[in-house]
Amino acid sequence: MTPPGQKYAAMNQRAPEKIVPFAPTPREQRQLADADPLDRSGQAIVSMLQDAVEVAKQNCERAMDIAHKLSLKLREAEDRIAQLEGDIRHYQDRATRAEKWMNRIQAEIEDRFFKDGGGGGSGGMNGSGRR
Repeated sequence: MTPPGQKYAAMNQRAPEKIVPFAPTPREQRQLADADPLDRSGQAIVSMLQDAVEVAKQNCERAMDIAHKLSLKLREAEDRIAQLEGDIRHYQDRATRAEKWMNRIQAEIEDRFFKDGGGGGSGGMNGSGRR
C-alpha cells in the first residue's frame, strides 16, 4: 500500500495532452494519395474517434480523481460535524446543569436571607432582611 502523499503526488502529474504519431512512410503516403476519397475520409473519421476516446478517458480519469478527493473531504467534514454536534450536546448539558445550580442557589439565598420572618436572627442584613 502506498502512502497517501505519494499517491496524490502521482495523480497530480499530468500526461502529455496529445502524442504525435510518426510521419507516414513513403509507401503509406502513396497508398493514401492513391486511396479512394471515401477510404481517406473513413480513416480520418476513425482517427478522430480514437482521439475523442482518449480525451474522454483522460477526462473520466480526472473526474474520478476529483470525485475521490471530494468524497474524502466530505467524509472528513461529516466526521468533524459529528464531533462538533457531540460538543454542542456536552456544553448544552453543562449549561443546563449550571442553570439548575444557579436557580437552586438563588432559592437558597432568598429563603435564608430575604424571608420576611428573618429566619435566624437579623440574618446580617440590618434586621429587616434587606439592605
